Amino acid sequence: MAEMARLHGTGELAQIDHLAKTEAVPPNFLAQILGELRNGGLLISKRGIQGGYALARPAEQISLYDIMKVIDGELVEFSSNHEGRSGRRMKEIWEAIRATLDEKAKSYTLDTFVVKDSAEMYHI
Repeated sequence: MAEMARLHGTGELAQIDHLAKTEAVPPNFLAQILGELRNGGLLISKRGIQGGYALARPAEQISLYDIMKVIDGELVEFSSNHEGRSGRRMKEIWEAIRATLDEKAKSYTLDTFVVKDSAEMYHI
């Protein structure tokens, strides 16, 4: 998505081989992810020799939350038993954690992930 954000507005479509090499992701796995992102409305695709993928809207309008929601669904699911004395409190805590995580993920838009210079790299 970051590489497609870098290309956004240039008219150039990102092809799977380029994305796989640039982002060090196996092409077959990447194709599955791109399909999910397209089905989720974050990407558009064009078939054929001149085909590829592009963002469906500008990078500053796509948040990390949007991407994670399409790929993983809810960011923090509480699927445990929430009955009993501690269960209800645990559910409240998880809901607070989830709200904080959702808010933080919404604050990062795709344009903040764009590496403009190939020498610029971030390590986490």
